Amino acid sequence: MIIIPAIDILGGKAVRLYKGDYKQPTIYGEPVEIAMKFKSMGAKYIHVVDLDGAKAGATKNFGTIEQVAKILPIEIGGGIRDMATIDRYLQIADRVILGTIATENLSIVDDAIAKYGEDRIMVGVDVRDGKVAVNGWLEATHLDYLEFIDSLSAKYIICTDITRDGTLTEPNWGMYKDIKGKNVVVSGGVACDDDIFKARDMGVYGVIVGKAYYEGKVDLERCLKSV
Repeated sequence: MIIIPAIDILGGKAVRLYKGDYKQPTIYGEPVEIAMKFKSMGAKYIHVVDLDGAKAGATKNFGTIEQVAKILPIEIGGGIRDMATIDRYLQIADRVILGTIATENLSIVDDAIAKYGEDRIMVGVDVRDGKVAVNGWLEATHLDYLEFIDSLSAKYIICTDITRDGTLTEPNWGMYKDIKGKNVVVSGGVACDDDIFKARDMGVYGVIVGKAYYEGKVDLERCLKSV
């Protein structure tokens, strides 16, 4: 299993939102400085989200993201709504995460995989009350998350329970147990080292660690050395 520390960028700063609420950000510092610290701890990969981009459907923090990508390989999501943006990001990033666009146009997932290979394309499935949410978590759909995941050609899925994200209440384990046939990344609610080890023992592909690290709830360096 891979541990993927997270840097969410809003207004050029590294932040965490509470339950996806843009009105409740906590600022933690400069993304590049944080990325360098992750590298010194032994991280091999960083999960980066352009929160401004997710809301606006555009690459709002490209320059900052490019600097982070020079420090460690990244997977990048937020505002990726067309092939041109995928092309641009894959010049600097290891993987792109397709979210809203995948719910609107499944064929772009197929096209991106055909062009770049299945190892460079991920789909972010953000879930609230069993339904997929889009546009920076601001809009709900009627899509059942399991049915949507089953419809995807992508083999890498980042699944986030929005109601757990930033809450430090532990992930929604039941949600992940129901996902079959995909390489799943656990996201949202990680609260302690034991949550990371539980994810490992479940056999998931990866786990994203965000607020738990920033709030000192997780010994990230220890966990990186232990999985």
